[in-house]
Amino acid sequence: MSKIKVLVVPSDRSGVSKFRSIDPHLKLQELFNDDFFVEIVTAGTDGFNWDDDSFLKSFDVVHFHKTLPHIKNGRLTPAYGEEAKILFNKLKKHGVKLVMDLDDYWMVTPDHPGYRTLKNSGMDRDIIENLKMVDYVTTTTPIYADKISRYNKNVVVLPNAVDPSEDQFKHKLEDTDKKMRVGWLGGSSHLEDLRLASPSVSRFLGNHKEDTQFVLCGFDTRGNIPVRDPKTGVVNGSRKIKPEETVWYDYEKLFTSNYTNITNDYKKELLKFDDMTEGKSENYRRVWTKPITTYASNYNLFDVSLAPVKEHMFNQMKSQLKVIESGFHKKALIASDFGPYQIDLVNAYERGGKINDKANSFLVPKTKNHKDWGKYLRLLYENPDLIVTLGENLYESVQKYHIDVVTKNRSEFYKTIVNDKEKEVEQIIEELNAV
Repeated sequence: MSKIKVLVVPSDRSGVSKFRSIDPHLKLQELFNDDFFVEIVTAGTDGFNWDDDSFLKSFDVVHFHKTLPHIKNGRLTPAYGEEAKILFNKLKKHGVKLVMDLDDYWMVTPDHPGYRTLKNSGMDRDIIENLKMVDYVTTTTPIYADKISRYNKNVVVLPNAVDPSEDQFKHKLEDTDKKMRVGWLGGSSHLEDLRLASPSVSRFLGNHKEDTQFVLCGFDTRGNIPVRDPKTGVVNGSRKIKPEETVWYDYEKLFTSNYTNITNDYKKELLKFDDMTEGKSENYRRVWTKPITTYASNYNLFDVSLAPVKEHMFNQMKSQLKVIESGFHKKALIASDFGPYQIDLVNAYERGGKINDKANSFLVPKTKNHKDWGKYLRLLYENPDLIVTLGENLYESVQKYHIDVVTKNRSEFYKTIVNDKEKEVEQIIEELNAV
């Protein structure tokens, strides 16, 4: 039997494409080289274009994230609407199976920085139309798969996966003189999530200034903001953002109690926004942003990982990547009792205050955001062996997200859809969605 040829068209060369397009298919080629030939290209570059029919029809599967990019008016542009329909039909005509991947819900909430842009663009409607046209959809969780199935019943759960051979995912905890370090690692769209935990966390940290530390990872002052006419509100160009205008400044204020939990001298150093200032020995540590290839090494800077999320549709459809990353780094995890975090996490805190040492996390319900984050930090502070126990238990829980395991499932899925036997396809979809 000849190799199955897979064309991968990533949406970028970093970020979401690392976890959803590039790494999964590089591993597919590595582990199943006898069965698959994988080519990863970016539309508009590498000499590739959608008019090369002889090239396109040589593939059995085309994988892409959200939509296929194409050249329009000399620019690389995502294809939606009629443009997407033309591309999809062209590929289907050649017998190619279209596999569309989605990792985030198609519309963010109004408190998200990109809400206005996305709403005005109509991208949510475009993504739904794409869902209806493709052969198969892959996504991250059963929760999101259920939502997608309203538009395309051929949806398969292929979760985010970690390659523990990558140096950034190796558990190498940094030495410290602090009794306990609490950390958060994420992006710039989580202000409302962090507001849920910060009052309770800050109270705990304020009561234990001498031997605890909060580690904020990803600090970034780069970027531009639009310049608006004060009278008309019309945007007239942009300017470089000031450090104190960034969301990271807001994050920092949350977890230092507006800089009152740190010394005045250290506050002055931080407000210079010098990227050499980190505060490794202070009770608050600022860790500057790292590229997608090394960011997860930051988990080695703390003992307890926090994962608060606000309860709304966008967060409900998110993946459990923070759980997976924390698990491979053997962190004690405190997370919101909501959505994707309910898939794998078992609360160690039971009725009456009993601790279940077979569980793998602490879960905070919405009604107890005001107190439970700090309560669980105090329990871990007073019982440091529990940090190790929860970390080891979580590590065992996430082994199904090892990239080798997920890649094997992907290989079986691709083989089945190319074989094109309806009952076999239904069976593999059912099996993968039950994992």
